[in-house]
Amino acid sequence: MRAIQCVRFGGPEVLRVVDAPEPVGDGLLVEVSAAGVNFADTSRIAGRYQPTPPLPFIPGTEVVGRTADGRRVLAHTFAGGGFAERAVVAAGAAATVPDEVTDTQALALLVQGLTAWHVLRSSARLAPGETVVVNAAAGGVGSLAVQLARSFGAGRVIAAASTPERRALALSLGADAAVDGAPDGYADRVRAANDGRPVNVVLESIGGRVFTDGLDVLAPFGRLVTFGNASREGRPALDPGELADRNRTVAGFWLRPALEVPGAYAEPLRELFTLTAAGALRPLVGAEYPLAEAARAFTDLIERRTTGKVVLRP
Repeated sequence: MRAIQCVRFGGPEVLRVVDAPEPVGDGLLVEVSAAGVNFADTSRIAGRYQPTPPLPFIPGTEVVGRTADGRRVLAHTFAGGGFAERAVVAAGAAATVPDEVTDTQALALLVQGLTAWHVLRSSARLAPGETVVVNAAAGGVGSLAVQLARSFGAGRVIAAASTPERRALALSLGADAAVDGAPDGYADRVRAANDGRPVNVVLESIGGRVFTDGLDVLAPFGRLVTFGNASREGRPALDPGELADRNRTVAGFWLRPALEVPGAYAEPLRELFTLTAAGALRPLVGAEYPLAEAARAFTDLIERRTTGKVVLRP
């Protein structure tokens, strides 16, 4: 079968189209119709992702396709192997996809959708009527978090994004206000967008000064959920006394260990599928590439030339 193989650690140039052996192992064999490409995949081929896979390996951890009995499923492969014509997935990781949800929409809901669901539900424990700030609101997770916050009963959703075009997109997805996400003046802009008041929840994936200012804009008993460090700035120190002074909470989130919790995978996916099928949730659909153009897909993703979910089509 045709597959994409990482032959050494590095950039997109290390990806090769190969004739690979058929996948074997316990689980379901899936005829892959589309595979999702994520920033985490760029870290894997660079050798920066833990655990580091042994070379050579087939990247790709998100697939949608058909099983032998004709069922259309979405699955996380965890150990890779998704950038191929066929992949083996754990039976428990395969979720049936409704006909109303496209391949690309389904792939956008797996990592990004589950992350957005969990940071709001499991980590922030959003309550009806609360004000939510979503940083990187036009990204894969952020764009879904804006919509889910509204669906989950947020009283006000404030989007932070880097360009006027991205802020306009966040507003079109249901945000009540959109502000520049740049570090300088971030806290002032967020407060102004909430009529001068502090906020209840900040979903934070930028890090550095934006993380620090995100804490500063929290109301008493407010929660900041950190799930990324796009700025690559050093991680700020936290003083527990300062958190206690205003009863603020900082929570961290990473999807992989969350999926080991009973009820944290299939149940949220079913809700996300239902919302998408009904048109109440609009995953951002991006570019599609033939399998053989995986290196170009990775390059476009790294250089931020894409918007929405990027997929490979075997």
